[in-house]
Amino acid sequence: MKLGIVGTNFISDWLAEAAAKVPDVELYAVYSRKQETGDGFACRHQIPNVYTDYEEFLQSDIEAVYIATPTYAHCPQAIEAMRHKKHVLCEKIMAVNEREAAAMFECSRQNEVVLLEAMRPDFDPAFRLVEENLPRIGRLRRVTMEYCQYSSRYDKFRAGEILNAFNPELSNAAIMDIGVYCIHTLVRMLGMPQEIKAFSTKLENGFEGNGIVMMQYGDVTAEAVYSKITESVNPSIFLGEEGSILIGKISQPDTLEIVFRDGRREAVPYTPAKNNMVYEVQEFARLVKGKCIEHPYKKYSLDTLRVTDEARRQNGIEFQADSVL
Repeated sequence: MKLGIVGTNFISDWLAEAAAKVPDVELYAVYSRKQETGDGFACRHQIPNVYTDYEEFLQSDIEAVYIATPTYAHCPQAIEAMRHKKHVLCEKIMAVNEREAAAMFECSRQNEVVLLEAMRPDFDPAFRLVEENLPRIGRLRRVTMEYCQYSSRYDKFRAGEILNAFNPELSNAAIMDIGVYCIHTLVRMLGMPQEIKAFSTKLENGFEGNGIVMMQYGDVTAEAVYSKITESVNPSIFLGEEGSILIGKISQPDTLEIVFRDGRREAVPYTPAKNNMVYEVQEFARLVKGKCIEHPYKKYSLDTLRVTDEARRQNGIEFQADSVL
């Protein structure tokens, strides 16, 4: 599968490094608005073709594209690619809202191409191990997914320089960038909540810096705790009546541990990948090879956006795309 990459930021670097380890994938082209930037990216990853015109890029021999541009650009770029019969791996969060995502999946169906959200926890084997070990902690009562990472760009924000990562005009918010990992994992493993209650902290320019989304599942309470302006010292936790499962770093799990109610601690054997994006590339290649247009990840992506839409509504976080009919 000849893969074209849209966007040249550090996430694209990570994806390219992961894709180079997947035998079924060939890094074939990169699209960048600037020739110099595209050339530099291509040189780093031995990519033979560089394009600065998106139409020419899509008319090339690429069979699939990976999109890692700002969130507001995901929907139009993905739809244009799928109209050119290209499969799409779209970086999280895949769309600004559920309406955009639904339109993207409809375009995927109409053009018979695969659309997949690059949501790392969906594909990392660590979460399969969590599911396998859940019965060992008894009746589940509470789940806390926590991802608080002090952004390297926040220092510049504090000094008065607003970069893209803290610009709400680009459909950015902590819930879209960081919180989505927590919310997505919860809806994937527990389903859609019966009730949602959200709280946010906004910075001086209106950007959401951190937040909490409370999600009620009958007799199970869950919470997504996220931040781009603080660093977390807590793991994510599945809390049962007989013990807990602790997960280190939800986006790229590095440790799994069971702590039983009687005090016993047991490490779950798990060897983390140096770059766990390799798992999403492998699954994307498998879906494309099998022409799996409909897949279970679609529901997870749509459910996640239903929750983020409601959380943003409660906290007054609005983007331009929300007003587009």
